[in-house]
Amino acid sequence: MSFTLEDALASLRVVALPMKTKFRGIEVRETALFEGPAGWAEFAPFIEYDARESLAWLESAIEAATIHVPAGKRTSIPVNATVPASNDVSEIEEILSWYPGVDTVKIKVGTGIREDLARISRVRKVLPTAKIRVDVNGSWSVDDAIFNIRTIYGEVAGNFLEYVEQPVASLNELRELKERLIVDVKIAGDEVLRKAEDPFAINLDGAIDVLMLKVSPLGGIKRSLELAAHHKLPVVVSSALESVVGISYGLKLAAQLPVLNYACGLATSALMKADVGVIPIENGAMSVSTPEISREMLEKLTVSQERLEWWRNRITEVWRLRGAK
Repeated sequence: MSFTLEDALASLRVVALPMKTKFRGIEVRETALFEGPAGWAEFAPFIEYDARESLAWLESAIEAATIHVPAGKRTSIPVNATVPASNDVSEIEEILSWYPGVDTVKIKVGTGIREDLARISRVRKVLPTAKIRVDVNGSWSVDDAIFNIRTIYGEVAGNFLEYVEQPVASLNELRELKERLIVDVKIAGDEVLRKAEDPFAINLDGAIDVLMLKVSPLGGIKRSLELAAHHKLPVVVSSALESVVGISYGLKLAAQLPVLNYACGLATSALMKADVGVIPIENGAMSVSTPEISREMLEKLTVSQERLEWWRNRITEVWRLRGAK
């Protein structure tokens, strides 16, 4: 199906989504939306990403705009709550209230082990039986990871610690960590896959136990499913802090997977004060659906003309890179 740069730019809307709490250092999430024959699509690489790193995000958006996703194996996806790496533990109870019925919590860590322990302890006080995931974003050394994981397991989480996500940065460090880590804790990989020059070429054996799939930075549903089949690991589908448009595409990916044994990190819309549509969290799950996009919210959240032009130029640059490949 032919879908051109001109088609994308003709329907382009760029919105700024205010956050309830700072996440990944962001208080407002800018993202670009455009419409194709299959519906709305989202192009949301973070501002600092260059054209090369943004290319997979564009491929995902073009796929979403042009290809109708068939019905999947499930109509509802269990999701986890997400707690940002804030040292203000007093706000954790309110944050968790945004995720009704969840029994799994992902906690951002890496701000210092004492602060991390305090954050995890407060979550456990509010939800004492919830499964706990901690996300490090690759910021620990191997020695720090060994000490910190043992400490988190021994002092606050115990067998409720479901996995540790990307504790160290590189593939070799992940393997070393797995070899030296005494406690029986699963390791999940995120950046090790999506930041790889060729995610099919890397060998994840002996490095991780769980694979994170993020549909936009991995290039779409088809490619994400191919990566899951290739690496043959249990998977978790997670968001890249998109609007409800990108979240709905992540839910459709989760619905297509042959096996889904973990709650997914697709409830990050709960961190937004406003969005262009809604997929509610009900009893700890989200429905696999295409949300109705509010024209009123599109107008209300639209960025300035200057920012719109910035995004138009960005999409044009990445699209041309796509054509040059």
